[in-house]
Amino acid sequence: MTAGDAAPSLADFDPRSGSRLERLVFNNRAMVLALCLLLTIVLGWLAAARLTLNASFDKMIPRSHPYIQSYLENRLELRGLGNSLRVVVESPKGDIFDPKYIEELKKIHDELFLTPGVDRAWVKSLWAPGVRWTEVTEEGFRGGPVMPDNYDGSQRANEQLRGNIARSGLVGSLVGNDFKSSMIVLPLLDQDPSGGQRIDYRALSKSLEDIRARYDAQGDKAPVKLHITGFAKLVGDLIDGLMQVALYFGLAALIAAAIIYGYTRCVRSTALVIACSLAAVAWQLGLVAGLGFELDPYSILVPFLVFAIGVSHGAQKMNGIMQDIGRGAHKLVAARYTFRRLFLAGLTALLADAVGFGVLMVIDIPVIKELALSASLGVAVLIFTNLILLPVLLSYVGVSAEAASRSLQADTKQSDKGAFGMLARFVETRWAATALVVAGLLTVGGYAVSTRLAIGDLDPGAPELRADSRYNRDNAYVTKNYSLSSDTFAVIVKTPKEGCLKYQTLVESDRLAWTLQQVPGVQTTVALTNAVRQITAGTSEGSPKWLTIARNQDVLNYGAQQASVNNPDLFNTDCSVMPVIAYLSDHRAETLDRVTATAAQFAQAHNAEDRQFLLAAGSAGIEAATNIVVRKAWVQMLLLVYAAVIVLCFITFRSWRAVVVAVVPLVITSVLCEALMVALGIGVKVATLPVIALGVGIGVDYALYLLSVQLAQQRQGVPLATAYRRALQFTGKVVVLVGVTLAVGVGTWAFSPIKFQADMGILLAFMFVWNMIGAVVLIPALSRWLLPTRA
Repeated sequence: MTAGDAAPSLADFDPRSGSRLERLVFNNRAMVLALCLLLTIVLGWLAAARLTLNASFDKMIPRSHPYIQSYLENRLELRGLGNSLRVVVESPKGDIFDPKYIEELKKIHDELFLTPGVDRAWVKSLWAPGVRWTEVTEEGFRGGPVMPDNYDGSQRANEQLRGNIARSGLVGSLVGNDFKSSMIVLPLLDQDPSGGQRIDYRALSKSLEDIRARYDAQGDKAPVKLHITGFAKLVGDLIDGLMQVALYFGLAALIAAAIIYGYTRCVRSTALVIACSLAAVAWQLGLVAGLGFELDPYSILVPFLVFAIGVSHGAQKMNGIMQDIGRGAHKLVAARYTFRRLFLAGLTALLADAVGFGVLMVIDIPVIKELALSASLGVAVLIFTNLILLPVLLSYVGVSAEAASRSLQADTKQSDKGAFGMLARFVETRWAATALVVAGLLTVGGYAVSTRLAIGDLDPGAPELRADSRYNRDNAYVTKNYSLSSDTFAVIVKTPKEGCLKYQTLVESDRLAWTLQQVPGVQTTVALTNAVRQITAGTSEGSPKWLTIARNQDVLNYGAQQASVNNPDLFNTDCSVMPVIAYLSDHRAETLDRVTATAAQFAQAHNAEDRQFLLAAGSAGIEAATNIVVRKAWVQMLLLVYAAVIVLCFITFRSWRAVVVAVVPLVITSVLCEALMVALGIGVKVATLPVIALGVGIGVDYALYLLSVQLAQQRQGVPLATAYRRALQFTGKVVVLVGVTLAVGVGTWAFSPIKFQADMGILLAFMFVWNMIGAVVLIPALSRWLLPTRA
């Protein structure tokens, strides 16, 4: 039975008809329900009992990229150039030489020093014994810890501390330029050595906030105020903000239920669509937990997408059954005929969704791969919950007689009137030509704008959070009051043992530092060569004539030995690894591109057998490598997702013309989405990379449902205009309904405190709406020229 045909009675229906899968499902309905109920209970329990929310620094980086491999191979020698926290302790009403401030700073330092996950040997602050000062005297070098051993808060001790800070050169790095704050630098370990467990960033962030709350509790009278930045704190804030996802998920479910009920006026069918979609979410989360994965700030959005896709497919099944019941079919017959008509289209659409997620596996970033796997599992379970379980449930409960009658009457009344009738006119030559011309103009304009699409972050601070977030306010304070930013780009100089002390190695490293200093966006550079030059001059009564790199190996050895006392992180213990560190003004994409290109060119020209310049370490170096991977993956991902969608459409329709009709609206929407990203100042990065693939994978659902009915009608000899009108009656209305429902649901994300979630919500809502518009407008317009007769 096809759309528009009269329905047979249950007595006239042959239960042995249909495909083998249909007979297996509907002739064993009770067993199917029991199995699905058992799976829902088991997987729901797994999700509730085992699923955790966390993140990992290593999962955010492309581990196989050469830059990251260089960093990982040498990370133990480069403490502080990877995952670290910076806690700035401000004196709101005075300066850092207030005895009350110094006492509070000591308490904070001690608490942070003992925090699980902190690499204690490399902690830096005014109270850290490894932070030292050096001066040149008539007798030679003299130095010691910056914090006097006998500090007692007296005027004499404060003057001594002031002098030590001046001699140490810490102003702008560990001490604020205005002397109103100082910094505690906390390098982090991958695992807590006491228990061997991976760092729980949510717990770490909470402990930091507990410390902040205790010392800020006095309000305006508090002697100190804390500002905290770093990857771990950023992830902690993201996790805290993402706890609101449950609110948006619930809101989206209510919106979906309200819209579907407004369309059907049937409580039972609406409840079943929502219930089956929620069951799919429970299955997906249970499978994720059972496989030992965690939810992170990116994959936590997947359950909503699974729910949204489930609502889309469930609404189509419900609508088909409702229409058949309205024509007089028994609920079991209606369920079987709807299953027969739409299962293949639904399966192909879900496979397209899976492809949209699956192509993300090619991206060499573990967090994206886990998102892709998690989402693919979710799409797989939808085949059972929404393509099989829902029709079986509806075959038992059906829909209300009023809803079925109303649906049939609405089809009759709207077939040639209002928006419904207007959409049907796009098969006419004049309307079709106008639609294609407008679409062409939009595509050309969108493409012109999309050429300015940037890779990476476009704003300072943490673009994952809003500009007025606590984290970004803290970051702005640090940037304003310190000369050296937290955005560090380090080139690793690798030599044989003791090789970093060789004259030629130091000279080449010094040339690299000077070259990087000329790049716009680089504040300054720090390397062993700076310390060796200053110590060499210091051994000659501070004469600027000796502010150089000596050729005498003994002088270089002495300079390095003295440098290791005050700056042990300038090279490793056997002097085979030393970093040349560039401090950047920001981590925007263009800044990283300039620095990376300059460093790579220098390395290519100056690498030798006994000396290698390896990119890259530091937060900015890791982000630069990530941008390179994202740039490559962006094009690769689009090519793969469209290739897979084309193949699936061709398998389904067996017509290259139908494939063109289905895919062209998707391409136009992708181009317009890229233009929207440019207009909104959103770059392509880890957070936004999945959006286009998801939009294409989910958007093709609309075309598959519409075209499957239209082509079935045309192949029976029905004219194009009538075939498209029937496709609108049977699936088109639900395409519009679902497009609006999904757009409104994800549109609620725009109010999230998490900026990347808001960005994804806006972009996905845009793609849902435009894919829907493209399906109902461009499919008939393109069909007028490509599928005018039997296809």
